[in-house]
Amino acid sequence: MRNRLVLASLATQLRQSLSLLQKQDIQTASQALGVGAQWASSNVLLGDDCAAIPDGDGYLLLAAEGILPQFLETEPWFAGWSAVMVNVSDIYAMGGRAIAVVDALWSQSTSSTNSIWDGMKAAAQAYNVPIVGGHTNCHSPYNALAVAIVGRAKRLITSFNAQPGDLLLVATDFRGKSHPKYPFWDAATTADPVQLRENLAILPYLAETGLCDAGKDISNGGIIGTLLMLLETSDCGAVLNLDQVPCPKELALEHWLTSFPSYGFLLSARPDHASAIQSYFQQQSLVCEVVGEVQPTQQLVLRKGRESIVFWDLSQHKLTGFSKVGGTQ
Repeated sequence: MRNRLVLASLATQLRQSLSLLQKQDIQTASQALGVGAQWASSNVLLGDDCAAIPDGDGYLLLAAEGILPQFLETEPWFAGWSAVMVNVSDIYAMGGRAIAVVDALWSQSTSSTNSIWDGMKAAAQAYNVPIVGGHTNCHSPYNALAVAIVGRAKRLITSFNAQPGDLLLVATDFRGKSHPKYPFWDAATTADPVQLRENLAILPYLAETGLCDAGKDISNGGIIGTLLMLLETSDCGAVLNLDQVPCPKELALEHWLTSFPSYGFLLSARPDHASAIQSYFQQQSLVCEVVGEVQPTQQLVLRKGRESIVFWDLSQHKLTGFSKVGGTQ
């Protein structure tokens, strides 16, 4: 009984986390776009980490990320770095390679852009992705930053391809530290740039060899929010075994489950490919563990020990509103 109460308390805490609540804001996009006939002829699935645009023998990948205003005000250098980093992660999460980024930067003065630019340039250099254009306004009543990216993939890892029976794997890098103010695990800013690029290169390799075709990068919704988005777009459910989720020893599990890991990917793989996938991450001294299994229901079930609880029923409560059944075209 006590273990079940602990699991129920954890589930309640996770449901109320800000990072998960913010993901529900995406419903404004799915509702506004109609998620149906309006885009029926575009051949671009809505709701993935990037827009994957068929082009020749592959795909152009296009994504954009905005930075939280408070984060930009209190951590301008790290915000600049993160704006580039999260876009790069989106491209590689879909089996692609980044080509270039552009930015939109609004500021109250020219001097207030210095640290932001320093962070963006440092990340662009570390990931070897040039900043090639954008928009700048230094006469704004506020500071704001968004970055967009373009890349290319030969074969896709997409959040629409998870299948019942797949094993769920979390791949991440424990060689980092927790940010003192925000739910970020920083395994990037002090890492060897060559190491950063080699770690990311695993993803397009998995896609191109056919080892993995389904997954997402672990975003600021953490493992729990990212898994819900993956299940929603694939019209599936899953069992997440909390005892198997790898967690840095410095963090409590409930904090880690909603943290942005800077390098983190949630993959849905056919069972006979799981060991091979793990080996490629482990060769780079990265953590990669099987944490659950995709189910045919639309429920995300949390399991700990012998206890389990339905955390979210997507048939009753959507998260983003983007899904196969919902009408993505």
